[in-house]
Amino acid sequence: MINTKQFFIVLIIALVDIVIYIFLGLVLLGYEDFYDESKGEYWSLASMTLDQKAAYICWHIWFAINILLILFIIIRFVKQIKDRYFVKN
Repeated sequence: MINTKQFFIVLIIALVDIVIYIFLGLVLLGYEDFYDESKGEYWSLASMTLDQKAAYICWHIWFAINILLILFIIIRFVKQIKDRYFVKN
C-alpha cells in the first residue's frame, strides 16, 4: 500500500514531468510559428535555430526516459504481483 509521503513524491514527479513537456512543447511551437521554407525541409535540424534544436533533441531524450520509466514501473508491478500471488518453488 502506498503511503501519503510516497503519493506526494509521485505526484510531484508527475507534475515536473508535465511541466518539462509543456516547456519543450512551447519552444517547439516557436518553430511551428516561424518556420521558413528557405532554410530547409520541415522538422529538419537544418531549418531550426540552436534553441529549437536543443528543445527538439531534449524532447526526444525526455520521451525515451519516460518510456524507460514506464517499463521499469510495469516490471516492478508484475514482479510484485508474481511474488504476492504465485507460490515460489
